[in-house]
Amino acid sequence: MRAIRTVLLGAVLSGVAAPALAQTADADWVLKALARPAPMRTDFVEVRVSPLLKDPLRLVGEYRRPVADTLVREVRSPYAETTTLRAGEATIARAGKTPRTFSLSRAPELASLQSSFGALLAGDRAQIEQVYTLKVQGPRERWTLTLVPKDKALAARVRDITLHGQGAELRCIETRPVKGDLQRTLLASAALAVKPGTDAKAMEALCRVGVK
Repeated sequence: MRAIRTVLLGAVLSGVAAPALAQTADADWVLKALARPAPMRTDFVEVRVSPLLKDPLRLVGEYRRPVADTLVREVRSPYAETTTLRAGEATIARAGKTPRTFSLSRAPELASLQSSFGALLAGDRAQIEQVYTLKVQGPRERWTLTLVPKDKALAARVRDITLHGQGAELRCIETRPVKGDLQRTLLASAALAVKPGTDAKAMEALCRVGVK
């Protein structure tokens, strides 16, 4: 559930970076830059930290938005798993196992996120602000957009979600849960820059500073 909540929020918004102007970013500009029509896809590297793990777990895969109402998260390593959000339902499929499908009505925080996907992809600020308080910082070539949940069910699980961008490219998402460690997902150029020997500090730099 934690993985679905985090990564399907906005990872599929990534695209090819456009030339950035040396101007201050604002919410309207960022949302317009992130707007993406379907179909689209982007690589991701997700890092999970847990006291139960000796080393952070690193998930590698791809996000896809084949049509406007469908979001797919495909994990390729260290295991194979595909999560699909469509028509108010989530389906999780693993090789050799029967797919599990459940209604998003059983998870209010996921339902709130699903309702905001279309708004993010359409750059609909008014609809997004029904669910989140927005805060934008930085210039257009290196901006952050922080979303603080207004929805009580979501706020009980997530403190805030920060999107890090470079021009029109969303390169990283950092989610701070109410309990547990920060979860970081690298996207697009940042994900492609991760190598087998890339350590946690280097991945944080790719997330917050970008690819040099």
